[in-house]
Amino acid sequence: MEKMRVRLTFIDDILGTAPSDPEIHRSYIASKAPDAMSTEEEVAALGVDEVTEKGMTVFHKDADGNPVLWNYQIKGFFKSACSAMRALEGTKSSKLKAYKKQIDLRIFVFADEKNRAERKIPISVSGEIGSCQRPLRAQTMQGERVTLANSESIPAGSSVEFDIVLLEPKDRAMIEEWLDYGSLNGIGQWRNSGKGAFTWEYVKS
Repeated sequence: MEKMRVRLTFIDDILGTAPSDPEIHRSYIASKAPDAMSTEEEVAALGVDEVTEKGMTVFHKDADGNPVLWNYQIKGFFKSACSAMRALEGTKSSKLKAYKKQIDLRIFVFADEKNRAERKIPISVSGEIGSCQRPLRAQTMQGERVTLANSESIPAGSSVEFDIVLLEPKDRAMIEEWLDYGSLNGIGQWRNSGKGAFTWEYVKS
């Protein structure tokens, strides 16, 4: 077993992903995040009182109202990065079979490995939390429909630190490959546009 402690520094704004309506969020957690340990804990962390516009996606919050990422969001990024990299010949990820299951069983993320019960990873915010609006276009039976998406936005230069525990030390090179991919496609809403992209580095425990 090995531990990596890393810092992600966002090179573009990162956008919130949680619906501001707690009932929508409750349904989402139940249907899309079966590995979440506590639905009530997730919903309570949303902090919807600070958000007035229904439909806006926001950041999860800690007890003091500060924005956080959940550890399972980092694992979700790992799965997404692995999915992209394993299709490329010669990558470390291309050798990992049943990759989603293997990531779940072999790689663990903690805000601090010494306190494994704490699953919320604080975001060190550089600047002011704002919002990002962008149009969403979809083809319907009635023609093209345009709606406005709105998300809380934390500025570039913000960062997170967390521990990664590896059951298989050889997975380190593969995880580094995924973290490198984060400079192209990162974490949060609208990441295909570059939002949530990051650089990374090792930090001492």
